[in-house]
Parts: sequence; C-alpha cells; structure tokens
Amino acid sequence: MTVLSRRHALAAGAAALAAPALVAGLEAQAQTTPAAPAAPAAPAAAAATQAPGFYRYKVGSITVTAINDGFAMRPLEGFVRNAQLPAVQQAMSAAFLPTTALPIPFNTLVVQTGGKTVVIDTGNGDSGAPTSRVWMTNFKAAGFDPAKVDTVVISHFHGDHINGIRLRDGTAQFPNAEVQVPAPEWAFWMSDERMNQAPEAMRGAFQNVRRVFKPIEAQVKKYNPGVEVAPGITSVAAFGHSPGHTAFVIASGNAKLLNMSDVTNHPALFVRHPDWSAVFDQDADMARATRRRMLDMAATEKTQVHFYHAPFPAAGHIVKDGTGYQLVPLQWTPAI
Repeated sequence: MTVLSRRHALAAGAAALAAPALVAGLEAQAQTTPAAPAAPAAPAAAAATQAPGFYRYKVGSITVTAINDGFAMRPLEGFVRNAQLPAVQQAMSAAFLPTTALPIPFNTLVVQTGGKTVVIDTGNGDSGAPTSRVWMTNFKAAGFDPAKVDTVVISHFHGDHINGIRLRDGTAQFPNAEVQVPAPEWAFWMSDERMNQAPEAMRGAFQNVRRVFKPIEAQVKKYNPGVEVAPGITSVAAFGHSPGHTAFVIASGNAKLLNMSDVTNHPALFVRHPDWSAVFDQDADMARATRRRMLDMAATEKTQVHFYHAPFPAAGHIVKDGTGYQLVPLQWTPAI
C-alpha cells in the first residue's frame, strides 16, 4: 500500500468510526433545540446571457465608455477579397476562432467631455442580426439616458454605425442630440446620381442612409477631417473603407486614445494581416494604405486604440510583429 492510499484508508476508517457518534449527537441536538427552517429552494439555472456590455476608462480627465452591441456571424468564404480561404482559416485558427464563420463584434464609444455626453457611432438599432440589437440595453445599464445625449458623431454611413439613430418604425433614439457626420460621406451617400449609378447590391445602403437622415436633413452638421467635433475629440481622415470614413483622436493632457472606427475589421485578420482587404472596404487600395499608416502610427507612438470590430472592450495597444501587427488588449480593471 502506498503512503497516499494508506492515509486515505486511515482517514476513511476514522470517518467510519466517528459517523455513529456524529449521528447520535445530531439526533440529541434535534431533541433539545427547535427545528431549523427548511433550506431555501435551489436557485433556477442562470439565464444564458452575459452581464451588460459596457466598460469605462479614463483618457486624462475624459471618461470613455465602450458600449457593446453584440455581434454578427459572417461566413468566412469570400470575406477577405485578396487572400485564399486556407490562409484566412489558418489566421482564424491561430486566434482560436472558428474557421467557417467570423464573429464580428460591434463596439461604440460614449465620451463624457467638457460637460457634454458624446456618442461616437450608434450600433445596429433594431436592424442588425438577432445576436446584436443590444446597444440601448447596455447604454442604459451604463447609466446613460438617450434623451440627455448632447452630440452624436458618425464615422461613416454603413448601417451598423448609423441604424441606432432611428429605428425601423421611424423613432428617433436621440431626440435632443446634435448629429454630426463626415462631409465627404454625406456628399457620396446622399447623391441621387451616385445612387442611380450604383450596383443593385448597393442600392439598399443608399436607401438606408436616406431612411436614417432624411427626417433630420436640415439639422445634420457636416464636419471635415482635422476639426474638433467636441471638446478633446478631433476627426482624422481615414478614407478607403468608405469615401468619407473617419477616425478620431480623443485627447486630454498627455493622454490620447485613437478611435480607429473601421480602419480594420476583426484584428485577428486585419491587424495581423494589414494588407488583406475585407469585402466591406469600398476602395481596397486606399483602405490598405490607411490601415498601414494608422497602425504604424499607433505602434510608433504607443497610443492606446479602440476598434469598432475588436473583441470587447475593443481597446489596447498596437505592436509591430513581422510584416504585420498585433493588438495587445487593454487589461480589465474595476477602477476607473
């Protein structure tokens, strides 16, 4: 018999000898003390949902809150236009992601700056995949009131960024907010001539832009790259993904956050392989050049970044890695 098994045998024997005395003692106690109340029923099984998706952190004196809007599954085949499927699957496998479909997250930012509440992009509203459409729930869980949003700033006009402005029944989600959009983006998507010339597959996107913005067309403010859209928030030209696609620098004192918007889609693919082109990039060559420039800038300057399509909370730092880059995720902390 080994030492371990001998100890187990001795312990088992001692327990067996002690058991009758223990039972007798408990029986005696039961005869002299009131009966204990019945044990509460076992709790129901936990619901198959996660906690609300919001995360706060500081950029200098500015408070930034990432708000998650769930995700959508996108078939992997055909998603990267200039790479063979096996290479894309290998990149997915290296990131421990499925090799048939890509889970694309959606993550906006709420910026509290200069006494204002600024929402940068608005999620899918009630128009996205069933696994999205949770933005407003998470926004309210974070303690925000849509009626008290001062400014909504849009990076570009793809549906997953603008549909949260207006629901399908026409309800405005931010009734008291000023809405700011990139001037080049407005010029492209609101052009009837471009819409009439667009391929049939793009007509729906043009129509959706009109659905969202036509009721407030006269009030929408257009901004150009290089301007401060709110205190501490400066627009940065990041064209390629769409004609007026815009990133943002959020700065306070010596602290800075670069909101990349859709400079990349999922970092496991497009940070790691910046020369790959996602099917959503409208000008693939320009998008690749923009991606290289901005990733290199973030890596060189060691600037913290936020991505719209990175795993939540979608922030971290960029480091160079061979011919590509890596996203080093922000470490979660309960302190703000």
